[in-house]
Amino acid sequence: MLPISAIAEQIAHKRKALGLSQAALAKKAHIGRSTLDALENGRMGELGYTKISNILSALGLEMRIQQASSSRPTLEELMSEQSHD
Repeated sequence: MLPISAIAEQIAHKRKALGLSQAALAKKAHIGRSTLDALENGRMGELGYTKISNILSALGLEMRIQQASSSRPTLEELMSEQSHD
């Protein structure tokens, strides 16, 4: 399972790469800037699916459902996954 901190890290990275301020992304995602700030700075233990989905959509990202694996992926699997994105 992917922890919320890993999702938050990806959100912050993409937001910065797009040159968006927290306020601009929050407005685009229809959430409060303080909520986005708390998420990106590790002060949010949980955030609902709709809010996460809105943030990801505003960034041009999406979540995927896949079969859970009990082992860690190999380097080759990670590289293959990245090349498909």
